[in-house]
Amino acid sequence: MYGLIGKIKATTGQRDTLIAILLSGVTDMPGCLSYVVAQDPTDEDSIWITEVWDSQESHRASLTLPSVQQTIARGKPLIAGFGERYETQPVGGHGI
Repeated sequence: MYGLIGKIKATTGQRDTLIAILLSGVTDMPGCLSYVVAQDPTDEDSIWITEVWDSQESHRASLTLPSVQQTIARGKPLIAGFGERYETQPVGGHGI
């Protein structure tokens, strides 16, 4: 398995709109076992995304899907920057 945990900083006041956009584009991604978008409770403009994939190749392939490309295009203007990014190797757990 392949995992990603990353932080996105939304432009001021746009976190909820960015979350809605990110959540709208996460259906029908082959190999995606989990995709969780969470508000950062200590920063009103930050979002954490936690992903689990069956493989790194599935994650890479997802970036070429039309729905994901459209989501990126819609969300990009609302992104002020990126924070931490971690790659992981999930070994199990509830929901995967």
